[in-house]
Amino acid sequence: MDFSLSKLDSRLRGNDKKRGIQQGYLPMLNFDLTDEELAIQETIRSFCKEELAPIAQEIDHEGRFPVDIFKKLAELGFLGVPIPEEYGGMGASTLAYIIVVEEIAKVCASTALGYAAHCSLGTYPIYAFGTKEQKEKYLPILTAGVENGKLALASFGLTEPHAGSDSGNTKTTAVLKGDSYIVNGRKAWITNASHAKTCVLTAKTDPSARRGHGISAFIAETATKGFSVDREEDKLGMRASNTCQLVFEDMKLPKDSLLGGEKVGTDGFKAFMKTLDGGRISIGALALGIAEGAFEKASAYVKGRKQFGKPIGSFQGVGFKIADMAMEVEAAKHLVYNAARLKDAKKEFNLQASYAKLYASEVAMRVTTNAIQCHGGVGYTREYDVERMMRDAKLCEIGEGTSEVQRVIIAREVLGRLE
Repeated sequence: MDFSLSKLDSRLRGNDKKRGIQQGYLPMLNFDLTDEELAIQETIRSFCKEELAPIAQEIDHEGRFPVDIFKKLAELGFLGVPIPEEYGGMGASTLAYIIVVEEIAKVCASTALGYAAHCSLGTYPIYAFGTKEQKEKYLPILTAGVENGKLALASFGLTEPHAGSDSGNTKTTAVLKGDSYIVNGRKAWITNASHAKTCVLTAKTDPSARRGHGISAFIAETATKGFSVDREEDKLGMRASNTCQLVFEDMKLPKDSLLGGEKVGTDGFKAFMKTLDGGRISIGALALGIAEGAFEKASAYVKGRKQFGKPIGSFQGVGFKIADMAMEVEAAKHLVYNAARLKDAKKEFNLQASYAKLYASEVAMRVTTNAIQCHGGVGYTREYDVERMMRDAKLCEIGEGTSEVQRVIIAREVLGRLE
Protein backbone atom coordinates (compact mmCIF):
# COMPACT_ATOMS: atom_id res chain seq x y z
CA MET A 1 0.00 0.00 0.00
CA ASP A 2 1.26 3.47 -0.90
CA PHE A 3 1.22 5.64 2.21
CA SER A 4 2.83 8.73 0.66
CA LEU A 5 1.17 12.04 1.43
CA SER A 6 0.87 12.87 -2.29
CA LYS A 7 -1.27 9.78 -2.91
CA LEU A 8 -3.98 10.53 -0.38
CA ASP A 9 -7.59 10.29 -1.49
CA SER A 10 -8.95 13.61 -2.77
CA ARG A 11 -11.80 13.41 -0.27
CA LEU A 12 -9.36 14.77 2.32
CA ARG A 13 -9.27 18.09 0.49
CA GLY A 14 -11.71 20.86 1.21
CA ASN A 15 -14.43 18.79 2.88
CA ASP A 16 -15.39 20.87 5.91
CA LYS A 17 -18.03 18.38 7.01
CA LYS A 18 -15.38 15.72 7.57
CA ARG A 19 -12.69 18.00 8.92
CA GLY A 20 -11.66 16.86 12.37
CA ILE A 21 -14.25 14.05 12.57
CA GLN A 22 -12.59 10.86 13.76
CA GLN A 23 -13.20 7.38 12.45
CA GLY A 24 -14.13 4.52 14.74
CA TYR A 25 -16.82 4.42 17.37
CA LEU A 26 -16.28 7.78 18.98
CA PRO A 27 -17.98 10.76 17.30
CA MET A 28 -15.77 13.82 17.76
CA LEU A 29 -16.44 17.51 17.53
CA ASN A 30 -14.99 19.48 14.67
CA PHE A 31 -11.37 20.24 15.55
CA ASP A 32 -10.80 22.31 12.39
CA LEU A 33 -7.74 20.43 11.27
CA THR A 34 -5.95 21.87 8.25
CA ASP A 35 -5.75 19.91 5.01
CA GLU A 36 -2.12 19.10 5.81
CA GLU A 37 -3.01 17.85 9.30
CA LEU A 38 -5.85 15.76 7.87
CA ALA A 39 -3.53 14.29 5.26
CA ILE A 40 -0.95 13.40 7.88
CA GLN A 41 -3.65 11.91 10.11
CA GLU A 42 -5.07 9.74 7.34
CA THR A 43 -1.63 8.60 6.21
CA ILE A 44 -0.40 7.55 9.65
CA ARG A 45 -3.77 5.97 10.48
CA SER A 46 -3.62 3.83 7.34
CA PHE A 47 0.00 2.92 8.02
CA CYS A 48 -0.76 1.84 11.57
CA LYS A 49 -3.73 -0.25 10.48
CA GLU A 50 -1.81 -2.03 7.74
CA GLU A 51 1.70 -2.28 9.16
CA LEU A 52 1.64 -1.92 12.96
CA ALA A 53 -1.64 -3.36 14.21
CA PRO A 54 -0.90 -6.91 12.97
CA ILE A 55 2.31 -7.12 15.05
CA ALA A 56 1.43 -5.00 18.12
CA GLN A 57 0.59 -7.98 20.34
CA GLU A 58 3.57 -9.98 19.11
CA ILE A 59 6.21 -7.35 19.79
CA ASP A 60 4.74 -6.70 23.23
CA HIS A 61 4.87 -10.39 24.16
CA GLU A 62 8.43 -10.69 22.85
CA GLY A 63 9.61 -7.34 24.23
CA ARG A 64 10.96 -6.60 20.76
CA PHE A 65 11.71 -3.11 19.50
CA PRO A 66 10.07 -2.70 16.04
CA VAL A 67 13.11 -1.71 14.00
CA ASP A 68 11.39 -2.27 10.66
CA ILE A 69 8.43 -0.10 11.66
CA PHE A 70 10.74 2.78 12.55
CA LYS A 71 12.59 2.41 9.26
CA LYS A 72 9.28 2.64 7.42
CA LEU A 73 8.27 5.68 9.47
CA ALA A 74 11.61 7.19 8.46
CA GLU A 75 10.93 6.49 4.78
CA LEU A 76 7.61 8.31 5.08
CA GLY A 77 9.30 11.34 6.64
CA PHE A 78 7.51 11.01 9.97
CA LEU A 79 10.66 11.20 12.08
CA GLY A 80 10.89 14.92 11.42
CA VAL A 81 7.26 16.08 11.35
CA PRO A 82 7.68 19.37 13.31
CA ILE A 83 11.24 20.14 12.14
CA PRO A 84 11.63 22.70 9.31
CA GLU A 85 12.26 21.47 5.78
CA GLU A 86 15.67 23.12 5.67
CA TYR A 87 16.85 20.46 8.12
CA GLY A 88 15.14 17.58 6.34
CA GLY A 89 11.89 17.72 8.32
CA MET A 90 8.29 17.98 7.20
CA GLY A 91 7.84 21.51 8.56
CA ALA A 92 4.40 20.67 9.90
CA SER A 93 2.67 21.95 13.03
CA THR A 94 3.08 20.71 16.58
CA LEU A 95 -0.53 19.57 16.35
CA ALA A 96 0.29 17.47 13.27
CA TYR A 97 3.08 15.80 15.23
CA ILE A 98 0.74 15.24 18.20
CA ILE A 99 -1.78 13.60 15.87
CA VAL A 100 0.92 11.17 14.72
CA VAL A 101 1.72 10.22 18.32
CA GLU A 102 -2.00 9.78 19.03
CA GLU A 103 -2.64 7.58 16.00
CA ILE A 104 0.35 5.33 16.66
CA ALA A 105 -0.62 5.00 20.34
CA LYS A 106 -4.13 3.82 19.40
CA VAL A 107 -2.48 0.73 17.97
CA CYS A 108 0.85 0.33 19.82
CA ALA A 109 1.83 2.61 22.69
CA SER A 110 5.36 1.17 22.83
CA THR A 111 6.04 2.38 19.30
CA ALA A 112 4.43 5.73 20.05
CA LEU A 113 6.67 6.17 23.10
CA GLY A 114 9.84 5.54 21.11
CA TYR A 115 8.59 7.83 18.37
CA ALA A 116 7.74 10.64 20.81
CA ALA A 117 11.06 10.33 22.64
CA HIS A 118 12.92 10.65 19.34
CA CYS A 119 10.99 13.67 18.09
CA SER A 120 10.10 15.59 21.22
CA LEU A 121 12.94 14.86 23.63
CA GLY A 122 15.93 13.87 21.54
CA THR A 123 15.60 15.96 18.37
CA TYR A 124 13.62 19.03 19.47
CA PRO A 125 16.19 20.45 21.95
CA ILE A 126 18.83 20.46 19.22
CA TYR A 127 16.47 22.43 17.00
CA ALA A 128 15.28 24.76 19.78
CA PHE A 129 18.56 25.42 21.58
CA GLY A 130 21.39 24.18 19.37
CA THR A 131 23.85 26.36 17.51
CA LYS A 132 23.55 26.75 13.75
CA GLU A 133 26.42 24.29 13.33
CA GLN A 134 24.81 21.73 15.65
CA LYS A 135 21.51 21.95 13.81
CA GLU A 136 23.18 21.50 10.44
CA LYS A 137 25.25 18.58 11.70
CA TYR A 138 22.62 16.54 13.54
CA LEU A 139 19.11 17.43 12.42
CA PRO A 140 19.29 16.08 8.83
CA ILE A 141 20.48 12.71 10.15
CA LEU A 142 17.85 12.55 12.89
CA THR A 143 14.97 13.61 10.64
CA ALA A 144 16.09 10.99 8.11
CA GLY A 145 16.18 8.46 10.94
CA VAL A 146 18.51 6.07 9.15
CA GLU A 147 22.24 6.25 8.47
CA ASN A 148 24.03 3.62 6.42
CA GLY A 149 21.03 1.33 6.72
CA LYS A 150 20.99 1.53 10.52
CA LEU A 151 18.45 3.34 12.66
CA ALA A 152 19.69 6.74 13.80
CA LEU A 153 17.27 7.77 16.53
CA ALA A 154 17.67 10.39 19.23
CA SER A 155 17.57 9.91 23.00
CA PHE A 156 17.36 12.20 26.02
CA GLY A 157 19.43 11.75 29.18
CA LEU A 158 18.06 13.58 32.20
CA THR A 159 16.86 11.02 34.77
CA GLU A 160 19.46 9.34 36.97
CA PRO A 161 19.18 6.43 39.43
CA HIS A 162 18.98 8.90 42.34
CA ALA A 163 17.50 11.87 40.48
CA GLY A 164 14.02 11.15 39.13
CA SER A 165 11.47 13.79 40.07
CA ASP A 166 14.38 15.65 41.67
CA SER A 167 16.06 16.03 38.29
CA GLY A 168 17.96 19.13 39.38
CA ASN A 169 20.02 16.93 41.68
CA THR A 170 22.18 15.73 38.79
CA LYS A 171 25.25 13.70 39.77
CA THR A 172 26.74 13.24 36.30
CA THR A 173 29.71 15.58 35.94
CA ALA A 174 31.45 17.22 32.99
CA VAL A 175 34.90 18.65 33.74
CA LEU A 176 36.54 20.92 31.18
CA LYS A 177 40.10 19.87 30.46
CA GLY A 178 41.74 21.76 27.64
CA ASP A 179 39.40 21.70 24.66
CA SER A 180 37.28 18.80 25.89
CA TYR A 181 34.80 17.89 28.60
CA ILE A 182 35.35 14.66 30.52
CA VAL A 183 31.97 13.21 31.44
CA ASN A 184 31.32 10.65 34.17
CA GLY A 185 28.02 9.40 35.51
CA ARG A 186 24.95 7.33 34.80
CA LYS A 187 21.48 7.97 33.36
CA ALA A 188 18.39 5.82 33.89
CA TRP A 189 15.15 5.05 32.07
CA ILE A 190 16.48 6.19 28.70
CA THR A 191 14.12 5.50 25.80
CA ASN A 192 15.65 4.42 22.46
CA ALA A 193 19.06 3.97 24.10
CA SER A 194 20.10 0.93 22.06
CA HIS A 195 19.03 2.45 18.73
CA ALA A 196 20.17 6.04 19.16
CA LYS A 197 22.68 7.97 17.09
CA THR A 198 22.75 10.85 19.58
CA CYS A 199 21.91 11.49 23.21
CA VAL A 200 21.21 14.96 24.55
CA LEU A 201 22.23 14.78 28.21
CA THR A 202 22.74 16.92 31.29
CA ALA A 203 25.86 17.09 33.44
CA LYS A 204 27.05 19.29 36.28
CA THR A 205 29.74 21.65 35.01
CA ASP A 206 29.85 23.93 38.05
CA PRO A 207 30.11 21.74 41.17
CA SER A 208 29.83 24.74 43.48
CA ALA A 209 26.42 25.79 42.11
CA ARG A 210 23.29 25.05 44.10
CA ARG A 211 20.73 22.41 43.10
CA GLY A 212 19.31 22.98 39.62
CA HIS A 213 22.12 25.36 38.64
CA GLY A 214 25.52 24.93 37.05
CA ILE A 215 24.11 22.18 34.83
CA SER A 216 24.97 22.10 31.14
CA ALA A 217 23.48 20.11 28.29
CA PHE A 218 25.56 18.20 25.76
CA ILE A 219 25.04 16.38 22.50
CA ALA A 220 26.88 13.07 22.67
CA GLU A 221 27.19 10.64 19.79
CA THR A 222 26.54 7.16 21.12
CA ALA A 223 29.61 5.78 19.34
CA THR A 224 31.86 7.97 21.51
CA LYS A 225 34.44 6.09 23.55
CA GLY A 226 33.32 5.93 27.18
CA PHE A 227 29.62 5.93 26.25
CA SER A 228 27.92 2.59 26.94
CA VAL A 229 24.40 1.21 27.16
CA ASP A 230 23.77 -0.81 30.29
CA ARG A 231 20.96 -3.23 31.12
CA GLU A 232 17.61 -3.06 29.37
CA GLU A 233 14.71 -2.73 31.79
CA ASP A 234 12.12 -5.54 32.06
CA LYS A 235 8.94 -3.47 32.31
CA LEU A 236 5.28 -4.03 33.15
CA GLY A 237 4.13 -2.21 30.02
CA MET A 238 5.60 -0.47 26.98
CA ARG A 239 7.47 -3.73 26.53
CA ALA A 240 8.33 -3.12 22.88
CA SER A 241 9.94 0.20 23.77
CA ASN A 242 13.67 0.12 24.36
CA THR A 243 14.50 1.40 27.87
CA CYS A 244 18.04 1.19 29.27
CA GLN A 245 20.57 2.80 31.55
CA LEU A 246 23.54 4.74 30.17
CA VAL A 247 27.02 4.78 31.63
CA PHE A 248 29.63 7.48 30.99
CA GLU A 249 33.18 6.56 31.94
CA ASP A 250 35.68 9.30 31.16
CA MET A 251 33.68 10.09 28.03
CA LYS A 252 35.53 12.81 26.13
CA LEU A 253 33.33 15.37 24.41
CA PRO A 254 34.65 18.33 22.39
CA LYS A 255 33.72 21.82 23.55
CA ASP A 256 31.42 22.27 20.57
CA SER A 257 29.22 19.46 21.89
CA LEU A 258 27.89 21.88 24.53
CA LEU A 259 24.25 22.33 23.49
CA GLY A 260 23.75 25.90 22.37
CA GLY A 261 27.42 26.68 22.92
CA GLU A 262 28.47 29.39 25.34
CA LYS A 263 25.12 31.16 24.82
CA VAL A 264 23.36 28.40 26.77
CA GLY A 265 26.38 27.46 28.87
CA THR A 266 25.39 26.31 32.33
CA ASP A 267 21.69 26.99 31.67
CA GLY A 268 21.29 23.58 30.08
CA PHE A 269 18.93 22.49 32.83
CA LYS A 270 16.52 25.30 31.89
CA ALA A 271 16.62 24.12 28.28
CA PHE A 272 15.74 20.62 29.44
CA MET A 273 12.83 21.87 31.53
CA LYS A 274 11.45 23.76 28.52
CA THR A 275 11.88 20.60 26.46
CA LEU A 276 9.85 18.68 29.04
CA ASP A 277 6.99 21.19 28.73
CA GLY A 278 6.58 20.10 25.12
CA GLY A 279 7.24 16.50 26.06
CA ARG A 280 4.24 16.56 28.36
CA ILE A 281 2.00 17.35 25.41
CA SER A 282 3.50 14.28 23.73
CA ILE A 283 2.72 12.08 26.72
CA GLY A 284 -0.79 13.56 26.80
CA ALA A 285 -1.19 12.55 23.14
CA LEU A 286 0.24 9.11 23.90
CA ALA A 287 -2.25 8.61 26.73
CA LEU A 288 -5.07 9.97 24.58
CA GLY A 289 -4.27 7.47 21.84
CA ILE A 290 -4.23 4.58 24.30
CA ALA A 291 -7.60 5.67 25.68
CA GLU A 292 -9.11 6.03 22.21
CA GLY A 293 -7.81 2.64 21.15
CA ALA A 294 -9.19 0.95 24.27
CA PHE A 295 -12.52 2.74 23.89
CA GLU A 296 -12.87 1.55 20.31
CA LYS A 297 -12.06 -2.03 21.32
CA ALA A 298 -14.58 -1.91 24.17
CA SER A 299 -17.31 -0.34 22.02
CA ALA A 300 -16.91 -2.99 19.34
CA TYR A 301 -16.96 -5.77 21.91
CA VAL A 302 -20.08 -4.67 23.79
CA LYS A 303 -21.96 -4.28 20.51
CA GLY A 304 -21.07 -7.80 19.41
CA ARG A 305 -21.09 -9.75 22.67
CA LYS A 306 -24.54 -11.08 23.62
CA GLN A 307 -25.81 -12.21 26.98
CA PHE A 308 -29.41 -12.93 27.96
CA GLY A 309 -30.29 -12.66 24.29
CA LYS A 310 -29.07 -9.12 23.59
CA PRO A 311 -25.82 -7.12 23.19
CA ILE A 312 -24.24 -6.36 26.55
CA GLY A 313 -23.95 -2.72 25.55
CA SER A 314 -27.71 -2.46 25.92
CA PHE A 315 -27.44 -3.06 29.66
CA GLN A 316 -27.27 0.14 31.67
CA GLY A 317 -24.26 -0.95 33.74
CA VAL A 318 -22.21 -1.38 30.59
CA GLY A 319 -23.74 1.55 28.73
CA PHE A 320 -22.85 3.95 31.52
CA LYS A 321 -19.21 2.84 31.35
CA ILE A 322 -19.18 3.52 27.62
CA ALA A 323 -20.75 6.94 28.19
CA ASP A 324 -18.14 7.91 30.78
CA MET A 325 -15.31 6.67 28.57
CA ALA A 326 -16.58 8.67 25.58
CA MET A 327 -16.92 11.84 27.64
CA GLU A 328 -13.47 11.60 29.21
CA VAL A 329 -11.71 10.82 25.95
CA GLU A 330 -13.42 13.82 24.35
CA ALA A 331 -12.33 16.09 27.21
CA ALA A 332 -8.75 14.78 27.10
CA LYS A 333 -8.58 15.43 23.38
CA HIS A 334 -9.56 19.06 23.84
CA LEU A 335 -6.86 19.57 26.48
CA VAL A 336 -4.13 17.90 24.42
CA TYR A 337 -5.00 19.68 21.18
CA ASN A 338 -5.31 23.02 22.95
CA ALA A 339 -1.83 22.71 24.44
CA ALA A 340 -0.40 21.84 21.02
CA ARG A 341 -2.11 24.80 19.38
CA LEU A 342 -0.80 27.17 22.06
CA LYS A 343 2.72 25.92 21.36
CA ASP A 344 2.17 26.43 17.63
CA ALA A 345 0.98 29.98 18.33
CA LYS A 346 4.17 30.60 20.35
CA LYS A 347 2.12 31.37 23.45
CA GLU A 348 2.75 30.17 26.99
CA PHE A 349 1.66 26.56 27.21
CA ASN A 350 3.43 25.00 30.20
CA LEU A 351 0.32 25.05 32.41
CA GLN A 352 -1.87 23.65 29.63
CA ALA A 353 0.76 20.97 28.94
CA SER A 354 0.51 19.84 32.56
CA TYR A 355 -3.29 19.87 32.36
CA ALA A 356 -3.14 17.71 29.23
CA LYS A 357 -0.54 15.29 30.53
CA LEU A 358 -2.15 14.82 33.94
CA TYR A 359 -5.74 14.49 32.78
CA ALA A 360 -5.10 12.36 29.69
CA SER A 361 -2.85 9.93 31.56
CA GLU A 362 -5.40 9.38 34.31
CA VAL A 363 -8.16 9.06 31.72
CA ALA A 364 -6.09 6.40 29.96
CA MET A 365 -5.93 4.37 33.16
CA ARG A 366 -9.65 4.69 33.80
CA VAL A 367 -10.64 3.92 30.22
CA THR A 368 -8.37 0.91 29.85
CA THR A 369 -9.53 -0.47 33.20
CA ASN A 370 -13.16 -0.08 32.15
CA ALA A 371 -12.39 -1.55 28.74
CA ILE A 372 -11.16 -4.71 30.46
CA GLN A 373 -14.27 -4.73 32.64
CA CYS A 374 -16.47 -4.49 29.54
CA HIS A 375 -14.67 -7.49 28.06
CA GLY A 376 -15.11 -9.52 31.22
CA GLY A 377 -12.81 -12.50 31.74
CA VAL A 378 -11.32 -12.46 28.25
CA GLY A 379 -10.19 -8.88 28.79
CA TYR A 380 -7.87 -10.15 31.49
CA THR A 381 -6.04 -12.41 29.03
CA ARG A 382 -3.19 -11.54 26.72
CA GLU A 383 -5.30 -12.60 23.77
CA TYR A 384 -7.06 -9.22 23.79
CA ASP A 385 -5.43 -5.82 23.20
CA VAL A 386 -7.08 -4.09 26.15
CA GLU A 387 -4.89 -5.98 28.65
CA ARG A 388 -1.77 -4.62 26.93
CA MET A 389 -3.27 -1.16 26.74
CA MET A 390 -3.87 -1.03 30.49
CA ARG A 391 -0.27 -2.04 31.22
CA ASP A 392 0.96 0.59 28.79
CA ALA A 393 -1.28 3.31 30.21
CA LYS A 394 0.36 3.16 33.63
CA LEU A 395 3.62 4.57 32.31
CA CYS A 396 1.81 7.76 31.29
CA GLU A 397 1.12 8.56 34.94
CA ILE A 398 4.82 8.25 35.75
CA GLY A 399 7.02 9.32 32.83
CA GLU A 400 7.96 12.97 32.12
CA GLY A 401 6.70 14.12 35.49
CA THR A 402 4.46 11.99 37.68
CA SER A 403 0.82 12.88 38.31
CA GLU A 404 1.91 14.23 41.68
CA VAL A 405 4.53 16.47 40.08
CA GLN A 406 1.96 17.75 37.58
CA ARG A 407 -0.35 18.71 40.44
CA VAL A 408 2.50 20.58 42.11
CA ILE A 409 3.18 22.48 38.87
CA ILE A 410 -0.50 23.28 38.35
CA ALA A 411 -1.05 24.39 41.96
CA ARG A 412 1.98 26.68 41.90
CA GLU A 413 0.94 28.18 38.58
CA VAL A 414 -2.71 28.70 39.52
CA LEU A 415 -2.07 29.99 43.05
CA GLY A 416 0.68 32.23 41.78
CA ARG A 417 -1.79 33.88 39.44
CA LEU A 418 -4.18 34.48 42.34
CA GLU A 419 -1.58 36.35 44.41
